[in-house]
Amino acid sequence: MEIVEVSSYEALPLLSLNHVSLLCRSVWDSVRFYEDVLGFVLIKRPSSFNFNGAWLYNYGIGIHLIENPALDEYDTVNELRPINPKDNHISFQCTDVGLVIRRLQDMGMRYVTAVVEDDGAKVDQVFFHDPDGYMVELCNCENIPIIPISSCAFKPRGETFKKAPAKCGFMENVMMESLSMEMMNFSF
Repeated sequence: MEIVEVSSYEALPLLSLNHVSLLCRSVWDSVRFYEDVLGFVLIKRPSSFNFNGAWLYNYGIGIHLIENPALDEYDTVNELRPINPKDNHISFQCTDVGLVIRRLQDMGMRYVTAVVEDDGAKVDQVFFHDPDGYMVELCNCENIPIIPISSCAFKPRGETFKKAPAKCGFMENVMMESLSMEMMNFSF
């Protein structure tokens, strides 16, 4: 059986995530938040920039803030945004979710918690907003292993087994079945 490549392009030569860039109403309010709440450190940014901003760094990632006081002109909602875990967000792993919650309470910050469970593993999540409404998640996500879809056991629909594959869920099995069917079609 001949295996056909899915793509004729090689992956780009990426190394890691370098930084996240965020527009903010006030650079200094945002700097204070990322320093005081998340432990980032203000670092030097290129002097050639001709706009107000700041760079912060910690945990192997940078946060680049770009001031745009006109941000309010684009935001039609003036009340507090709901904290929705399904909204766009940046996530950081932490060592103690309980401590995170206590510190957010001490700071008077609004937050929402969630729990994700898979195969007996449990991830605790805490979501909150920065001063400009960007969502931040702190979690113990390392509790759920990262398993490539390609390593999931394939269970064709319609067949019954005494035990379902231990590491992959329904969607992973549907994707593997689809891939297998496509490979069979290519092989003839």
